[in-house]
Amino acid sequence: MGDEKFTFESLQDPKTIRDYLQSVIDGIDKGRVILSTEGQEIVLHPASLLKFSVKAKKKSDGGKLNLAIAWKESKREALKVGETISISS
Repeated sequence: MGDEKFTFESLQDPKTIRDYLQSVIDGIDKGRVILSTEGQEIVLHPASLLKFSVKAKKKSDGGKLNLAIAWKESKREALKVGETISISS
């Protein structure tokens, strides 16, 4: 199977973003995340070890938070396994 891409970008209120994030959490727990919009769909199967990266930027007129989750289906990467980050509000 070849590479597949899915892209979505829009303005949403915080509650909707929270609902999307909760759906991602639920999908990771189930081992399957399905993303779909207007005829486009991708099904992902997160592995048992996930690479988690966080990037944040604060500007005078706003901010940016990027969360990324990645995995390899066939290999296990030795990337600081077990290292933690604190995320709070």
